[in-house]
Amino acid sequence: MDDGRVSQDPAAENDTAAEDPNDTNTTTTSAPVAARYQRMRLLFVIAGVVLITDLVTKVLAVAKIEPGESVRVIGDVVTLRLVRNPGAAFSMATGMTWLLTLVAVGVVIGVVRIGRTLRSPWWALGLGLVLGGALGNLVDRFFRAPGVMQGHVVDFVSVGWWPVFNVADSGIVCGAVLLVVLTLIGLEPDGTRKVEKK
Repeated sequence: MDDGRVSQDPAAENDTAAEDPNDTNTTTTSAPVAARYQRMRLLFVIAGVVLITDLVTKVLAVAKIEPGESVRVIGDVVTLRLVRNPGAAFSMATGMTWLLTLVAVGVVIGVVRIGRTLRSPWWALGLGLVLGGALGNLVDRFFRAPGVMQGHVVDFVSVGWWPVFNVADSGIVCGAVLLVVLTLIGLEPDGTRKVEKK
């Protein structure tokens, strides 16, 4: 019997509630979360590419280059020669292997924590390069001779007067330079720009 009242489908009520403009759970939080997820994924993809490239090139260097041998790539400017490095990037701090290992672990943890707030693809690129490089050298620290946390890093690329380095070192340096530039221009990890107060 029609009593003049308009009935409403419960499903329609649910749709209306879902589209309520006052409900900010889906409109104001899902977008930032999705953006952070994408940047984190970009960070880990870049880190993975650097890590895999570093590991593969080190295996090839150890297998193909004899100790003391110098393989010319571009005359005497770019050569390949195998060096076991107990120190940091570019053969620095050679007597502090265990400490450098702890520092590298700290860098990895720090990068991952910062990565959770990322919304800038440039920061994701820089942090991904640093993370991949740090992980690449950490693998050597833990699994190469003479032992755990004392392992010597495999370096094999020599360019002119520059110290012998590897792919991981390149990732760390390039990523660090990019992060410094981003900081100087005021671009924050969350994608915002820092405005100086006058």
